[in-house]
Amino acid sequence: MSVELPEPGTVRPGGRTARVRSAVLRAAAEALVDRGFGRIDLPDIARRAEVGKTTVYRRWGSVAGVVADLLAEMASDSEPRADTGSLGGDLAALAHLIRRTFADPLHGPLFKAVIAAATCDAEAAEALGRFYRTRAAEWEPCIERARERGEVPAGTDAAEVIEAVSGPLYYRLLATGKPVDPAAADRAAAAALEAAAAGIFSSTAEG
Repeated sequence: MSVELPEPGTVRPGGRTARVRSAVLRAAAEALVDRGFGRIDLPDIARRAEVGKTTVYRRWGSVAGVVADLLAEMASDSEPRADTGSLGGDLAALAHLIRRTFADPLHGPLFKAVIAAATCDAEAAEALGRFYRTRAAEWEPCIERARERGEVPAGTDAAEVIEAVSGPLYYRLLATGKPVDPAAADRAAAAALEAAAAGIFSSTAEG
């Protein structure tokens, strides 16, 4: 789920406050990739962002607070969902969006670093959960439209379908080290589509 982190100094609505936030979030992303969650602190982020330590402490309070804000920015800036006219096309679009994110030289390592942070910090874990819920909610209308078209049964759980697409790709990124390539994205989308059409994710399925 791709996000373009603004360059430090980029002018965005909100004036200096927005520019400071942009610089700090980019600095935090770079620090996470370079050193990992456990080896960075707010003074390091402030130095990289070229802003005062007091400003960073006052606004974010902790590294986990900066990570939470970074995830909120990533969720808001991610590409919108697809509307290809078929569930197969929409799920393929989602899978390839995830693939492109993981292939990005900044975003791929950044996702690894943020997920690692969530394993050891409750605030980061909560922020990561919010990020995924936000992104899943963005794509759930694809499954709702598929129900209306009769492509999947009534009662199909949209969130489960989305997890079925993304799960294998995250597993490759985090566990196996296998490339998250176009073929892997196509397989994940096709498997999720077949399972959804068969009623695997439907609360009204028999058995």
